Amino acid sequence: MSFIVRAMDIRIKKWMSGVVVLFLTLFSVSAVAQNFTSYLTGNENDIETLPLGGVCMMGGAGEHDEAMRWFLNRANGGDVLVLRTSGSNGYNNYMYNQLGVKINSVETIVCKNKQASTDNYLIQKIRMAEAIWFAGGDQYDYVSYWRDTPVSREINKAIKNRNIVIGGTSAGMAILGEYYFSARNGSVSSEEALNNPYLRAVTVDTTLFLTVPYMGNVITDTHYDDPDRRGRHTTFLARIANDYYPQPLGVACNEYVAVCIDENGKAIVYGDYPKYDEFAYFIRLNCTVDNNVPEICEAGKPLTWNQNGTALTVYRVPGTNEGKNTFDMRTWQGGSGGSWFFWSVDNGVLVENSGTEVDCLPVSTQDDPLASITLFPNPTYGQINVYAIDGYNEIRFYDVVGQLVLSQTLTNNQLDITSFSPGVYWLEFIKGNQIVVRKKIVKL
Repeated sequence: MSFIVRAMDIRIKKWMSGVVVLFLTLFSVSAVAQNFTSYLTGNENDIETLPLGGVCMMGGAGEHDEAMRWFLNRANGGDVLVLRTSGSNGYNNYMYNQLGVKINSVETIVCKNKQASTDNYLIQKIRMAEAIWFAGGDQYDYVSYWRDTPVSREINKAIKNRNIVIGGTSAGMAILGEYYFSARNGSVSSEEALNNPYLRAVTVDTTLFLTVPYMGNVITDTHYDDPDRRGRHTTFLARIANDYYPQPLGVACNEYVAVCIDENGKAIVYGDYPKYDEFAYFIRLNCTVDNNVPEICEAGKPLTWNQNGTALTVYRVPGTNEGKNTFDMRTWQGGSGGSWFFWSVDNGVLVENSGTEVDCLPVSTQDDPLASITLFPNPTYGQINVYAIDGYNEIRFYDVVGQLVLSQTLTNNQLDITSFSPGVYWLEFIKGNQIVVRKKIVKL
């Protein structure tokens, strides 16, 4: 049990990420090869329901009950699977008995090594789950155990084909973005990252892992207020913008805050504001700045990403118990109950100023998890090879200020953009009225 003291008020939190809560689970199963341990509470017989989908992310210090009820309700009475690489069965009784939401079962599977990721029992449980929750711990264990294994492949299929709800806290939230801080070389502080964006510990990973709705081009961070991680998160965004060319997006939570995203991309923010300063942050590049990349992002030098003090636009949303404040992650335009800020970095120092909403071209984070689209070379001098399957044949080019410069049907694998002026362009790949996939092309 964890005791948190704030302003002389003691709140006892259910620290589900690492402490064993004393209660009796109905079943406990150890794998024969001891690659994992399973704890089952509830009905041992599977039930098939139609989950409602969605994403639930928490800041890492304690579960918010209303947000967790939201998560469980999205399972629609089905089975909840908790995946972790350390700890025990602390979630089982909490989810099954304490929140008043009827579900069929909660099963926690603690994976002890990568070998567990090929076990038929674990794969079958993923296939039967209507909800999957990632606990806290070390996110590099999650990455190294599950990435490019049957576990990640089956989870991605379950999201796409069965519309399961997915969520996590702390390390479990860290792995839900398309981009993620892998912690392969340990953690890193804001001060360390800002003063050397290419420090060995700044491990921003782009390798395909989980494909979660509305989390395309997003990198998350947690425990945003203790310690202050705004600086390192900004550094992660700078590295993505500098190294990989896409328009990176950021979602972050203070320690006791939760963000729950429904099927329409509405992000609901839960917390105990105004009793405590509990906020979620939604961060994007200021689209009105041409070629908005860091001025200085080099190994061994402090980061500078100033752009006249307006490099990043940030919507800070107070989390309330009722979840009355929101942000639109379908377009990354518009929200309720929050405040806008401009963030910038000057010689390794993060600067925050009051701001206003910037009128940007809406972005799409609802990428098709299994769509296969390849573009090369990027950057290009004018000729680009495009390979798109699954019917994504309608292409639109936009410049950095959102002006449509070309719209055409892809009839072969090459596009000639030699007539384009040098600069940055965004592509939309369209399949009827289906999900949009965006990629960024640089014309030299």
